[in-house]
Parts: sequence; structure tokens; C-alpha cells
Amino acid sequence: MANESSTIKPYKTKEGGKKEQVADMFNNISKTYDVLNRMMTMGIDIIWRKKAIRSLKSLRPQLILDVATGTGDFAIESLRILNPSKIIGVDISSGMLDVAREKIEKKGLKDRFEVQLGDSEKLQFPDNTFDAVTVAFGVRNFENLEQGLADIRRVLKPGGRAVVLELSNPTMFPIKQLYHFYFHKFTPALGRLISKDTRAYAYLPESVTNFPDGERFAAITQQVGFQHTKVRPQTFGFCTIYECTK
Repeated sequence: MANESSTIKPYKTKEGGKKEQVADMFNNISKTYDVLNRMMTMGIDIIWRKKAIRSLKSLRPQLILDVATGTGDFAIESLRILNPSKIIGVDISSGMLDVAREKIEKKGLKDRFEVQLGDSEKLQFPDNTFDAVTVAFGVRNFENLEQGLADIRRVLKPGGRAVVLELSNPTMFPIKQLYHFYFHKFTPALGRLISKDTRAYAYLPESVTNFPDGERFAAITQQVGFQHTKVRPQTFGFCTIYECTK
């Protein structure tokens, strides 16, 4: 089953599939990504990340996979809150992973946090490997959402949990209208000001608008075999935490 988000690409005039374009985009913006992320969300993303990570506390996971790990912030915070033995981060962008490696080196985390270049939809790990899998602001960039979620489920141990943190679309008046202005007008302008890649921050609101959020996302997780998915909207629906149990 295809979904609209798979057809939204960062660069409309470039050749290549969504996967290749997403890798190029994040390579282009990797140096400014963390700064822009904080500015765009006004720092609220830090609260969302902590809430998502704390939802795994009762599971006490020792081996965690962080899919679309980016610059590594989510995994580093997971190490602090959950204290697992190890986290492996996978990302399609070598530029983002270079930034993550700098953080790992600086914080002395080489023994506990390892990053690898890889396709989030074709994970190079055996079945039933990880206690938990996390994805922060990454699933809407999948070229094939169903395939990516099915592979996340595959590498999870039975009873394991995938926690997905993703932006979503508010529906309440006037939040919906304010959100639309902020993400469709202000965010691209801010991106153009700070990043050299003018398309990257226009792609962001487009990818969120076309993402099957809320119960639609939960339905897809169950289609690919997850037993149960808990949907937890945050901050008037700007963002949602999904807890998917294998």
C-alpha cells in the first residue's frame, strides 16, 4: 500500500528517488541542522524527545537501535535517561553521521553509542535483535513507510517496543491556522536565512502535511504486524509519540 508521503521529495527538479534526495538534503544541511531544529521548534522538541524516551523506562532496554539517528541527539539523550548497555544508530546521510561522531568523541561515548551508514528500510541486522527501536522525526522521510516499519518490527525482539516521535498536523482552531502559517511561511524563510539549501525547509512542511499521522499511522503499524500501537499527541497536536509493541 502506497501513501502520499512517499511521493513528496525534497528536490522536485532533481533526478533520483526520494531516498537518494533525502540523503542529499541532509548532507547539505548537516552543519546547521541542530541550530535550525531548536529554532524551528522553539526548543519544545527537547521536551518531546524526553517524553518519548521515558516511555521505554518500564522496558529497561539494554540494546537499542536508533533509526534515522541523524546527528545523534535522540540516542545521546536515551543513553542518559535509560542507561542501556549500547545504542546503535543508523542513518542514510554521511554528513549527519559525521556530526554525530564528533559528539560521540567529545562526550566519550564510543563504547556505548555506535553509528553506521545504512538504509532505514533495509536494516542490516538479524531478526529479533533489539530490545527497543527508536525513530525521532525520521519516518516521514521513508520512501516506503510500510517496508520501513515492517523492518523495524523484524529486528525487534518479541515483546519489544518501537517508539516513533514525529511531527503531525493540528486540527483545532486556531492552532491549525497558526501552525500552517508558522511551518509553511516562517520555517522556509528561516531555513533560507541560515541554511544554503533553500528547498530543504520547504520540504519539511510538505512532508508533514502529507504524512499519515495519528490513527492512520497506527493502522499502518498494525498492518505490518505490530500487536498494539499507542498514539500520544503532544502540544496541541504539533507532534505525536507512537508506542508500537511487537
